[in-house]
Amino acid sequence: MSTTAHKVATQAAARTKTTGKRPPSVLREIVYGMSLGLFAGYLWKLHHWNNQRRTREFYSLLDQGKITVVADEPSPGAGD
Repeated sequence: MSTTAHKVATQAAARTKTTGKRPPSVLREIVYGMSLGLFAGYLWKLHHWNNQRRTREFYSLLDQGKITVVADEPSPGAGD
């Protein structure tokens, strides 16, 4: 069984045995976790700041009388 695929697979397997992977670094994992957590927290805060801004804008427009929450009366022929 001396196909090209077999030779390539054998060479690849031999290379992985000699290079070896480094063991996981606890400090690096902590830094990665904290970075991802801070980024996710920042996105969450951006979402809430946007909601807060929209709510403030809505009540400001409501107080100024530019908008109303009362629905208009439908025209008499619209319901038919």
